[in-house]
Amino acid sequence: MKSQSPPLRSSYIIGIISIVVILGSVESRGSWEKVEYSAINCRKHSAVLTDFGGIGDGKTSNTKAFQSAITHLGQYASNGGAQLIVPPGKWLTGSFNLTSHFTLFLHKDAVIVGSQDESEWPELPVLPSYGKGRDAPNGRLSSLIFGTNLTDAVITGNNGTIDGQGSHWWDKFRNDTLNVTRPYLIEIMYSDQIQISDLTLLNSPSWFVHPIYSSNIIIQKLTIVAPVDSPNTDGINPDSSTNVKIEDCYIVSGDDCIAVKSGWDQYGIKFGMPTQHLIIRRLTCVSPDSAMIALGSEMSGGIQDVRAENNCAINTQSAVRIKTAVGRGGYVKDIFVKGMDLTTMKYVFWMTGSYGSHPDPGFDPKALPKINGINYRDVVADNVTYSARLDGISGDPFTGICISDVNIKLTEKPKKLQWNCTDVEGFTSNVTPKACDLLPEKEQKFDCPYPEDKLPIESVQLKTCYTA
Repeated sequence: MKSQSPPLRSSYIIGIISIVVILGSVESRGSWEKVEYSAINCRKHSAVLTDFGGIGDGKTSNTKAFQSAITHLGQYASNGGAQLIVPPGKWLTGSFNLTSHFTLFLHKDAVIVGSQDESEWPELPVLPSYGKGRDAPNGRLSSLIFGTNLTDAVITGNNGTIDGQGSHWWDKFRNDTLNVTRPYLIEIMYSDQIQISDLTLLNSPSWFVHPIYSSNIIIQKLTIVAPVDSPNTDGINPDSSTNVKIEDCYIVSGDDCIAVKSGWDQYGIKFGMPTQHLIIRRLTCVSPDSAMIALGSEMSGGIQDVRAENNCAINTQSAVRIKTAVGRGGYVKDIFVKGMDLTTMKYVFWMTGSYGSHPDPGFDPKALPKINGINYRDVVADNVTYSARLDGISGDPFTGICISDVNIKLTEKPKKLQWNCTDVEGFTSNVTPKACDLLPEKEQKFDCPYPEDKLPIESVQLKTCYTA
């Protein structure tokens, strides 16, 4: 038998070395199992944060690693898209931007941690529908995870964690030392086809999840937790957005668990983009000082066709609260709520026509909000202090209020006046305790309306995807 020629032997050795290198590279990506998850779209390409120099020690900044990875993966947007896997570890980072046709996937043992180095949070202009920063009049800081003008972007995991380390920012807010508005945890702007799901979100500097000027949004299976005394840590704030589904979320918050918004006074009126076609279901909320679901107070672009069903609040100030004021303009109409289970509440029903925080003195005092078509049915509440406080606006009453099939059990020391109503109009049916005279009981029992059709976002079928 002839011996192998040197060239053949060299090729064989090179091949073996290549296999070893490839196997070593695969091993360096992590030894976790392939994970199945559900998403609006799966991706053809995949990478791991460590491929771009990520270090998950909780001390090293990964801001450049995230941005380098996402910039690189953005080249696959037109070729099946890409996913970036955040593996087990503690990944300190400042703000970074997402790209289109992209998935950010957090392993169950991965924790993205917000940096407290303020140089890692770029400054952005104020939102056009707000006109001013909410904490300070000038700019605002980019959210930890930010995206604008995106199409088809997913932030998900098998219950990985994003921790905003908000106490740094809460202290600055309380001490009035902020020069710009605090960052949010996740903010998506001017975007379409967005999914945020299957994550644990902790300690946001301010609002947790803020989709704004966007459409076709799915937010589901989020656990959101902040101390109940933390300032402005709203859970989910759909803002000037259309066709939104929020479901199966658990929120403990220092502010409203969900706050539906559409711009602030004259700025929101001018921008003119409503939040509409929104469904919220199977929410569990704990918020002793705020609402399970708030409509407003910044609602100057309008809020319409909000559906809330089978939601639960525990030790929460109020259930579904409308917040507005003279100068807001806009409208809140066609609101449908059914199936609330409430325990230990200050108020079951609360509407406020004098929520008077304004961005500046330039608001129009003749801009009156229109509140109409507010429907509640099938409500069970226990350990309640006040059944209702419904305060419309003099000369601009809240109309078309319908409340049916409500059973409220009071605390041991309830307030004597259970229904306090001014400047409201509507009807009730089968409500205990009996409502105020402005909401008389109809002789014939009826159910308040709830739409039978489905929103387009409810028909979106998620696909089964894999991390590798």
